[in-house]
Amino acid sequence: MPTNKSEYRGYEIRLRREWSNWCAKILPTRSDLPIIAQSPLHTLSLHRDGALKAAKSDIDDALSGIERHVA
Repeated sequence: MPTNKSEYRGYEIRLRREWSNWCAKILPTRSDLPIIAQSPLHTLSLHRDGALKAAKSDIDDALSGIERHVA
């Protein structure tokens, strides 16, 4: 059985069942990373992998905004 925790680009992604779907909560693991404000229901998916993919996309979007400002 896959774990319900994952790490990606300095964030911890916590997956959980919500009704009959999966959703994800995104938490930074370092103080230099921004907090991603989003409802866990934003990543709602019928499948665990879909919720994980949505969370990773949210992280990529948040960090790409920072990278544009730094460059």
